[in-house]
Amino acid sequence: MTRDSTDDSEESTIGDTGDAVPDVKPIELAAPDSFGLVQAWWGDGKGKTTAALGMGLRAAGHGYRVHVLQFMKGGTPSVEGVRGEFNAITQVPGYTIENTGHVGWHGFMDDTDEDEHAARARAALERAREIVTATAEDDPTTPFDLDGSDDGVHMLILDEVLYAANRALIDPEDVVALIEAKPAGLELVLTGGHEDPVYLEDRVDLLSHVEKQVHPLEAGQPARKGTEF
Repeated sequence: MTRDSTDDSEESTIGDTGDAVPDVKPIELAAPDSFGLVQAWWGDGKGKTTAALGMGLRAAGHGYRVHVLQFMKGGTPSVEGVRGEFNAITQVPGYTIENTGHVGWHGFMDDTDEDEHAARARAALERAREIVTATAEDDPTTPFDLDGSDDGVHMLILDEVLYAANRALIDPEDVVALIEAKPAGLELVLTGGHEDPVYLEDRVDLLSHVEKQVHPLEAGQPARKGTEF
């Protein structure tokens, strides 16, 4: 038995087995009361972006404004133009995503343009600065419109920004400067890179190393629709 989603009670429904069943309610704009940390996930294992996008979904489900800014991921010949995360995120109120990457993974495809990769990465960094500045001006301790009309966000996910820094497409010190410039109430999430981001030492509140044990790519399995894109 489940409760109607219009019920405003805060108590969880008790199912037939005696377990608490999470409530499902309409998403309404709200402001977080404990955001403001800096999280970073790096390593050669799969799941850094996936975890960040999942956390963004959780935040959006509470009515918080979340934006994903993707560095590097401009697509490859083996990946379709339509990606599942873009389709899904556009259906969630308050959750938005944009991509600034050049086609191909830097350093892994011979026909990719070095200068264009760097130019796109620098443009993404400038876009991140704009969002951080707008968030400071709009006050992230207050609700933001879920339609994206406000420039400020409660959570900013900079996907593959650490990879761009590892590849010297942007200066790691510029990433540090972005952290230092963020307003107190903005949750900043950084992902990417296989090299230890030592420049983040003492500057982040959460640092996770995602280590590969086994990966299907090693057995010749290409990226799969629905799991990698």
